[in-house]
Amino acid sequence: MTHWSRTWMVGFSLVASSAFAAEAEKLEAPAATYKLRYKFQSGETLRWEVEHRAEVRTTVGGTTQTAETNTTSVKVWKVSEITPDGDAKFVYSVDSVDMRQKLTGRQEVRYNSKTDKEPPVGFQDAAKSVGVPLTTFVMSPTGKIVTRSEHLDRSANQSSHPSIPLPEDAVPLGHKWSFDYEVTATARDRAIKKVQMRQQMTLDEVKNGIAIISVNTQILTPVRNDPTIEAQLVQSESEGKIRFDIDAGRMVSLQSDLDKHVVGFQGEASSLHCVTRFAEKLMPGELKAAAKPATVAGPQPPKTSAPAAIAKPAPKAPAATTRRPPARRTR
Repeated sequence: MTHWSRTWMVGFSLVASSAFAAEAEKLEAPAATYKLRYKFQSGETLRWEVEHRAEVRTTVGGTTQTAETNTTSVKVWKVSEITPDGDAKFVYSVDSVDMRQKLTGRQEVRYNSKTDKEPPVGFQDAAKSVGVPLTTFVMSPTGKIVTRSEHLDRSANQSSHPSIPLPEDAVPLGHKWSFDYEVTATARDRAIKKVQMRQQMTLDEVKNGIAIISVNTQILTPVRNDPTIEAQLVQSESEGKIRFDIDAGRMVSLQSDLDKHVVGFQGEASSLHCVTRFAEKLMPGELKAAAKPATVAGPQPPKTSAPAAIAKPAPKAPAATTRRPPARRTR
């Protein structure tokens, strides 16, 4: 081997070794992780614009009927205090609601709480729920509900879990977490059946401080053999995306969609087709307020000298009764 050949081989070996070492370092480098926490200030008020659209088409005995609803409301959280344990105590209410409903063969019915003094028939419960405290929550930084107190009868107050749970530890992209809960439904033979549900979240990406989280709700208990139960849970399965501001510690927006078809819920020739969209968006004034330093809901260091909408449920089969564990149709 000539001197030139030996020199070339040595140089190539050094370059290859350097490239291999750099690649190995990349592979061994720990993945970036993100700590997701709710953060609030005592005394602050947050508002979200909530939209719920639904179209439910049922066919029974050769007759088809369609029910369409469209509800826009303003959901409010008033944070009264941060407890010594770092949990946030807040009151959930609804500032306003604009509701429309149209059934096959009937005129559209509409109610706007800002302009209508009296609600039409069928909207009385929604009207009672506007401008009054509905539920008081105490929620941990990870979204666990510590205590919950309802201020109206469940017939008028259908508020659900105000948040999604967050993982306990800092997590990388692709991390999945979930929680299970239980609902009850009435089977075809009129027996009460317990149905296990699961809501699963996935951290898809983080861009400009906003975490994009996929949310998927699943029915774990097999119900395909009883369309009667399946029809009652028709709006329980959905998929959506949540945008969560990591620094501000609050949900910026949510959108979930459903397109579900059930056959045989009232005889072999019956069918039910449900298409819904549920969306929430933090209102512009709240986005500005979120830019202020927020109090982390969690134990705070010693001080030094240095400085959730009520939407009218879409027409559907008799609703299942939900019993969720502390820390959750997102609506």
